[in-house]
Amino acid sequence: MAMRAVAGSTATAAASRGLTRLFSTFSFIPPPQPQQAPAPPPAEPSTNLFVSGLSKQTTTEGLRKAFEAFGEVVHAKVVTDRVSGYSKGFGFVRYATMEQAAAGIQGMDGKFLDGWVIFAEYARPRPPLPNNENPPYGGTSPFGGNHSYGQR
Repeated sequence: MAMRAVAGSTATAAASRGLTRLFSTFSFIPPPQPQQAPAPPPAEPSTNLFVSGLSKQTTTEGLRKAFEAFGEVVHAKVVTDRVSGYSKGFGFVRYATMEQAAAGIQGMDGKFLDGWVIFAEYARPRPPLPNNENPPYGGTSPFGGNHSYGQR
């Protein structure tokens, strides 16, 4: 009986040490905080605007009509999903002059369109395409692989 009590007390002590170690914050090292990428520089003023926050129901014609109140819209385009045809939530508007583009940003940034708050800013130029020296799936064929059907 005494043996059982000693064994029981050592088991209890070991369990409490394990729990203490499990819940102790002494050895806890928090994970490193991810480095936040610096904010991209503001886009240079241009006649082309990037509009984000669009509803799925927003059409190119609806986008054009909303921005025509601030100047002559040369081109408007809502980027859509190829399969569903719904808006991807962003689009582009091109004005005739820089002053009209600035008025378009001033007038529509943070306003509602089709029930959603939209954001208008100057569009950034598209980054250059990556150099395709090493295609992701190897080879030189446009369909991947190095196909040679001639000599074997």
